[in-house]
Amino acid sequence: MRKRAVRRRVTRIRVGDPARVREDRLAAEEPLEIRVGGRSLAVTMRTPGADVELALGFLVSEGVVRRRGDVTTVRYCAGTTEEGLNTYNVLHVQLTPGVELPTFAMERHTYMSSSCGVCGKASIDAVRTESAFPVGDDRLVVSPELLVSLPERLREAQQVFDQTGGLHAAGLFEGPSGDLLVVREDVGRHNAVDKVVGWALEQDRLPLSATVLMVSGRASFELTQKASMAGIPVLAAVSAPSSLAADLADEIGVTLVGFLRGDSMVVYSRADRVVT
Repeated sequence: MRKRAVRRRVTRIRVGDPARVREDRLAAEEPLEIRVGGRSLAVTMRTPGADVELALGFLVSEGVVRRRGDVTTVRYCAGTTEEGLNTYNVLHVQLTPGVELPTFAMERHTYMSSSCGVCGKASIDAVRTESAFPVGDDRLVVSPELLVSLPERLREAQQVFDQTGGLHAAGLFEGPSGDLLVVREDVGRHNAVDKVVGWALEQDRLPLSATVLMVSGRASFELTQKASMAGIPVLAAVSAPSSLAADLADEIGVTLVGFLRGDSMVVYSRADRVVT
């Protein structure tokens, strides 16, 4: 398996002081090609690690799979270099007979950057994916006190961020209790969320009712949709949401919380779930 952090010689400069050459650690970023049924579906830039979770979470987000039984095998493709060595950058997913890819999914085959989770969609209609796990009726209620504790708890669980300072994170918390279920890191916000969702699929925990998804960056449309596809009723972010994210959250019944910092927050939709 490839490293999640790599060493590099750098020159540190401070005005008024001599330049210093030292060793630093950078967050690794490499491509991952996801193949389904022998056909290439997508190539995404990601931080190596939890690749199977990433692929499974991506397929949940695309509406391809709903449960662990929809997938037969997930394995790395071997012999991807001239020397016959495995780069661990190509994953093959075999779906269970009867589980078919939507037409739009195969039209997506393209490159996605680490900042884009909907790149390569063949049409605007394909961007919107209907969830098998509606969250509008989820009865989860959380306190503001619980929500304001999540950013620091997420930060404390970021092991690779401590080494590099250059990774996003997504953490899944039990709603009423606030117990931390899983944390995943990646150079891409959407990849970190896909890894969390993929973990849930492997654990056969979908839908993720009565949970809170905490993300380290902003709340975009794609993250709101990924939360919906996994049945997560509350999405919280330390930064701002986009207008489309707020519109989508309002439409599908996701509680969207932004600017979650210190002892304050802004609730953009379904504030009835945040009860003092």
